[in-house]
Amino acid sequence: MSELYNWKKSLLIYLDIRVIRLLVLGFSSGLPILLIFSTLSLWLKSAGIDRSTITLFSWAGLAYSFKFLWAPVIDKLPIIMLSNKFGHRKSWLIFSQLMLIMFLGGLGFVDPKYNLLLMAFIIVCVSFCSATQDAMVDTYRIESAPSGLQSAMSGLYIVGYRLGMIVAGAGSLVLASFFGGDEQSYNANAWQKTYIIMAVLQSIGLICVLMSPEPPSKRILLDNFRDRLKLINVFFVSILIFILIYNVFPIIKFQDPFIKGFFIALKLLTALSGMIVVFTISTKVNYVKNYVIHSTFWDPITSFVKKYGSMAIVILIIIGLYRIADIVMGVVANLFYSDMGYTLNQIATISKFWGLIATILGGLLGGALASRYNNYSILLLGAILASATNVLFAILATLEPKVVYLMIVIIADNIAAGIASVASPLVSS
Repeated sequence: MSELYNWKKSLLIYLDIRVIRLLVLGFSSGLPILLIFSTLSLWLKSAGIDRSTITLFSWAGLAYSFKFLWAPVIDKLPIIMLSNKFGHRKSWLIFSQLMLIMFLGGLGFVDPKYNLLLMAFIIVCVSFCSATQDAMVDTYRIESAPSGLQSAMSGLYIVGYRLGMIVAGAGSLVLASFFGGDEQSYNANAWQKTYIIMAVLQSIGLICVLMSPEPPSKRILLDNFRDRLKLINVFFVSILIFILIYNVFPIIKFQDPFIKGFFIALKLLTALSGMIVVFTISTKVNYVKNYVIHSTFWDPITSFVKKYGSMAIVILIIIGLYRIADIVMGVVANLFYSDMGYTLNQIATISKFWGLIATILGGLLGGALASRYNNYSILLLGAILASATNVLFAILATLEPKVVYLMIVIIADNIAAGIASVASPLVSS
């Protein structure tokens, strides 16, 4: 009886308004990601863009991997007018969501067949705004509720996130097909209308933020305008140095995957070192005050290391790589299904219905498990399940295109993703 009571208590936690709020914010976070990956890939494919160029668009996803670089900066910088009225966290959420609405809506007036560079620029902007929103939602979640609610908040956040991905993936394909995207000849208007509708749906998160309270937290913001401007200047210069070093780094092809991975890691570390040099020089020449750099970048790192000790490096590796499979697979998932012989309606219908059920089940189950058991155990379970579903994709590639096979893979993938994704944000809490 006590065991039943404990499970009931774990499930009732989902009725708390602070938990429900994360469902909507999760939807807002999950909506943009497929619009710049798999859905965009199908649009580009229908426009006649070659596959190698389509793959290059996946580089926009680096914003999600490197959002930790500018998260400390926006943690220090208030937004003029917005911060005083709404608070620091809410102001950045409102700003990032407004930009997402504007850029996603802007894609509704671009045809990649004739304006590919403009589309690439907008996609990069969407990626950075989306990654910024994700970072702010994470901090909002941590600061807006006690630790006892964090597992349920993470669980519903994942449900909302996956719902957003389903709407952006399956939903956008249904809309594109409805507007004529399935026609033999290229129909840019069908995709443009779809992205305008997605921009309207993005406003759901904005409405939620406007109706939500600013979380109570103590932070020291940079009130001096010149200090803020100089920090922004140094940050953008450091980003340019990072990009320059990363691009001019010698290109060496290795057959051994381990050596290749080590070389890529060396490349990233060298680029990051270039950023550190820029920050160091800016303080040496007194362009930026030393305390500004330290309070913005070094103090959070020091606090993190003190909190987790020897586990800090392990946690950072987990945070950086735990969801890399989703990001890598996301850009080619729909292309994979399409190349296997499945139609847009089949992909959309299975993802929308069965994927939705599996998403809700995986997120709720992951949240309930995380509230009852050790977070690291759930993290390990999620990693094992996520790896197992990758094997299912490999098996699917060898089978003839039958709806039941696609259904099994999508259901398993969504359940595993829901469980795997719940524990990872809890580690950073």
